[in-house]
Amino acid sequence: MNGPHSIPAAGRVGAGRAAPSQPQRTIVTGDPLAGWPSRLAVRPSRLADRLSARLFGASLDRQLAAGREPESSPLLAARAQHIVALRSRRRLAGDWEHLLRSARRARGVYQRAVPVRRDRIIAAEPAIRELARRMTAPLPVPARGVAMATALLTDPLGPVFNPHSAVSLAAALEAVMDQLDPALPLMSRIV
Repeated sequence: MNGPHSIPAAGRVGAGRAAPSQPQRTIVTGDPLAGWPSRLAVRPSRLADRLSARLFGASLDRQLAAGREPESSPLLAARAQHIVALRSRRRLAGDWEHLLRSARRARGVYQRAVPVRRDRIIAAEPAIRELARRMTAPLPVPARGVAMATALLTDPLGPVFNPHSAVSLAAALEAVMDQLDPALPLMSRIV
């Protein structure tokens, strides 16, 4: 049937043409306490926001890790959308597992520019493995937990690298895992 209201066959978009890609979208919430509707409004995220979010990723990750809400700016929303994707989370889990394998290897000729605290990493192995398991689970997780895991892995003043860090790696990982609980709300209520 090829009428004006017919549905095209599955997988067939046109005469040999590919389907146009759908733009990525950012979710924006209303504030029911201020009298705004409590429905979700969806607006497309701009390519410039997504590129800037990658460029300023470390800074945005620190903001998300500190508790800043992804909905508070287009750049934070774009960054949060990128880091919570399962592909990004799997890559981050792989980075943690690589750190654990590197810490277990005997010291060789090659030394890192910034040495890691091998003893702390090996002692925190169960927590690192649990972190990797939670990161690779197919359930959605809040952006804050993913950002905290990234910041912990890359912070030269944190317990992974700094021998004088006041916080233990195990305690820092426990705080990250608390934020990776899939039961936590993915979006906060704006008050």
